[in-house]
Amino acid sequence: MAQDMLPAWMAQLESEDLTFIKRFVLASGSLKAVAAEYNVTYPTVRLRLDRLIQKIELADRIDEDPYIALIKRMAVNDKLDFDTAKVLISAYRKQKEGL
Repeated sequence: MAQDMLPAWMAQLESEDLTFIKRFVLASGSLKAVAAEYNVTYPTVRLRLDRLIQKIELADRIDEDPYIALIKRMAVNDKLDFDTAKVLISAYRKQKEGL
């Protein structure tokens, strides 16, 4: 499949995320099977799946402000903690409303 034919949410994922999705689908959605394949615990796989869901949801919000989307992506990717992300987004929105 050509890169330009991929859905926007899929094109924004990293290759390791796509590999995880492939393994998840091939395991028929069994988190236990995926945990065994990666040799990690069930909660670890659940956390990774939750983060992947967040990434996909963020990618679907095309109309969102680019700065806010960037901050959210950084939080989902563990580049920024969620509390700091909330503070930055709140301050940005207040500043933007004041303009």
